[in-house]
Amino acid sequence: MDERQSSPAALRNRGPILDVLRTLLPKQGLVLEIASGSGEHVVHFAQALPGITWQPSDPNPDARASVAAWAVHEGLANVRPPVAIDAAAQDWPLEKADAILCINMVHISPWAATPGLMRGAARLLPSGGPLVLYGPYIRAGVETAASNLAFDADLKARNPAWGLRSLEAVAAEAGAVGLQLHSVHDMPANNLILIFKRR
Repeated sequence: MDERQSSPAALRNRGPILDVLRTLLPKQGLVLEIASGSGEHVVHFAQALPGITWQPSDPNPDARASVAAWAVHEGLANVRPPVAIDAAAQDWPLEKADAILCINMVHISPWAATPGLMRGAARLLPSGGPLVLYGPYIRAGVETAASNLAFDADLKARNPAWGLRSLEAVAAEAGAVGLQLHSVHDMPANNLILIFKRR
């Protein structure tokens, strides 16, 4: 049985995200992806950046099966078997990573996952190592797109613990554990890439 899942959003945004990752990631090393979902992001990045070893993760066993199936289907030797990581948990099954990537998790998870993500990144990353977040955010002093406001309302209707987060609130959680907001990249469809680096 083919366990591969597919996400239309992943297929749309993986190219623009890769363009930014090319400028950020080391040529070699280990990149941990938190909340890998279908696995279509990590296999796309692994094909384009073969010098990097990719460690996908997801708390959902069906997602992990999809990631593994995609890696086998694409014949990728630089994608490790996916591991179970709950971003909010105190302990992760890794001791270090050269970079951490997290796409479209912060708004589709309880708030506790965000400070948990920051704590984990602060433990695993070397000095200067990037934590890369992608998704929609609300920024102080910047008008929120109507589509993002509608998306926020839909998320909260599905689960009151979900919703678009304030960029400033996310940056404050990062700063509390020694991660500094390094840059913000505007992306298609009113999304952002946030780059945090360990001081």
